[in-house]
Amino acid sequence: MSTHGRELLQALRSFEKGKIVSAREAVQLVQDGDTLATGGFVGIGFPENIAVALEARFLESTEQDPDGVGRPEGLTLIYAAGQGDGKERGLNHLGHEGLVRRVIGGHWGLVPKLQQLAVDNRIEAYNLPQGVITHLFRDIAAGKPGHLTRIGLGTFVDPRLGGGKINAKTKDDLVELMTIGGEEYLFYKAFHIDVGIVRGTTADTDGNITMESEALTLEALAIAMAARNCGGIVIAQVERIAERGTLHPRQVKIPGMLVDCVVVAEKPEYHMQTFVEPYSPAFAGEIRIPASHVPTMPMSERKIIARRAAFELRAEQRREPRHRHARRRRRRRRRGRRHRPADADRRARRDRWRSGRRARTSAPAANTQAIIDQPSSSTSTTAAASISPFSGWRRPTARAISTSASSARGWPVPAASSTSPRTRRQVVFVGTFTAGEPARLRSKTASCGSCNEGSARKFIPQVEHRTFSGSYAVKRGQPVLYVTERCVFQLTADGLELTEVAPGVDIERDILARMDFAPIIRGTPKLMDAAIFDDGPMDLRTRMLEVPLADRFSYDDQQNILFINFERLHVRTGADVVAIKAEVDARLAQIGKKVWAIVNYDHFELAPEAEDDYAAMVAQLVEHYYFGVSRYTTSGFLRAKLGRALKRRGVAPHIYESPHAALEHMRDA
Repeated sequence: MSTHGRELLQALRSFEKGKIVSAREAVQLVQDGDTLATGGFVGIGFPENIAVALEARFLESTEQDPDGVGRPEGLTLIYAAGQGDGKERGLNHLGHEGLVRRVIGGHWGLVPKLQQLAVDNRIEAYNLPQGVITHLFRDIAAGKPGHLTRIGLGTFVDPRLGGGKINAKTKDDLVELMTIGGEEYLFYKAFHIDVGIVRGTTADTDGNITMESEALTLEALAIAMAARNCGGIVIAQVERIAERGTLHPRQVKIPGMLVDCVVVAEKPEYHMQTFVEPYSPAFAGEIRIPASHVPTMPMSERKIIARRAAFELRAEQRREPRHRHARRRRRRRRRGRRHRPADADRRARRDRWRSGRRARTSAPAANTQAIIDQPSSSTSTTAAASISPFSGWRRPTARAISTSASSARGWPVPAASSTSPRTRRQVVFVGTFTAGEPARLRSKTASCGSCNEGSARKFIPQVEHRTFSGSYAVKRGQPVLYVTERCVFQLTADGLELTEVAPGVDIERDILARMDFAPIIRGTPKLMDAAIFDDGPMDLRTRMLEVPLADRFSYDDQQNILFINFERLHVRTGADVVAIKAEVDARLAQIGKKVWAIVNYDHFELAPEAEDDYAAMVAQLVEHYYFGVSRYTTSGFLRAKLGRALKRRGVAPHIYESPHAALEHMRDA
């Protein structure tokens, strides 16, 4: 920070205002050539008032003094998540030629004014992974020279493929390729931060900042620490001021020792919880919404895709959507504190929410279990934009730069961060098969018929912006799936393989004719589950908690007993019965001889329409594969129901109440 800026900061404090200043006074501290780091996620946590004041200072100085004396020029702007509404708000306030010289951003899709400057080659522009930038803030705070990671290898941030530069004016290399222990890594260089601009809810006169009403905590602390470590200043925007010593220390997210100036938002619209929501107590973790109050998502291609993708989740896995940050932290409500809003104000805000002012937002979530800072989050959201067999690449055009599809966000993350030899976690890309209107199915039923097509194709030989490296994923043994509303592809060593097709879809007409390259097709692709396309509930929770059928069988070769675990298994249709028989056939074919079998039927559910088929299947298995079978369940009702069905097929039920009793029967047989 310049000497002039330090002198001005001291002058502001000399007026006995402490750290509390106006937005107009705070932005006077920004000097020519400064590097600014701003926090926020779309409209969450973004210091709108400070951005408005900085824009006003630049425009006023431009009109009053064309020579530019007294106005900030040539700023470098660094931000991680997208901070804007796609129109005028957020970082769009800084989208003026002359005000900024260089922009390093993790997402450009919501800042069209900055986009245009980059497209017109009027500023230096970089697009780096959102998570990497948040980690860089943390590394700068620790005094490190940069951030070393595999994230971005083989993508457009790899120096061999552009190094994150998105126009011809951008020359400096911010990313280096390094080899350590025979492994390739990318080194993202640290940068100097002159001014950190963050946001919270409440500040005391010492500058301690809390975030009890914020939907997310984001990277505010990391930015403040990074700016302080660089010798820069920190400006924090808040909603209200509290007396010294009244803030609970566990609620303070940014300690006052890191904060130089505190700006109280001048208008409610400058400090909304999101750009479309003034305040939701559910987003702040103050209350939990009854599940019955959450509106049902209408049937659409988005819901179909989400349903199919959810099948890849298992009970033991975590769901990890990055730009949602589906976490919740509890807000400890402390009555009687002077920094709390008046009861009437709190009631008014709750009434607004309860009356239906719950608007669509891009990141917050209700009923979450925890909210963690963005640098600590390893979560990622990936959606399918353009897809090539192995992510072939060509330098992005101006059109690509000006669309959100070109933004790094978390896209370079999956192949690198989830290919540890110990994890090999699957990456699932989701998106409509084509882009643009009206990329959706004509029918909402299981038999979808033909498909309406979007105006742009996604499956093309080369992509303009390589945000995911298929070849790198294959090299590291990374499972990758691409889910659309009409089909599913799997990435293999030979390219994309068509593995599933929606009922009613014609492969030639609706899939192959809409692709610019031929996928691999081995045999007949399986049908996607018909329940995905049905308007009714599909009992997804039960499906997600189910143990995969293949994991329900274990064989003890010493005792020659096949243990079958059907606990919580739901047999709904004839197709379920066929799948069970096929699995048993495969297992017994491997064993090559008859066995004894013990079956766990605890919490087993058999639909009436599948009852006869199931009993017939059991009779066939007993005849061909088993010396004998014993079964057990704690449910007397199920013992009676299943026993009647088996008796009708001439099968002795032998259903007991405990596994011990079932095993004793086996030994006595």
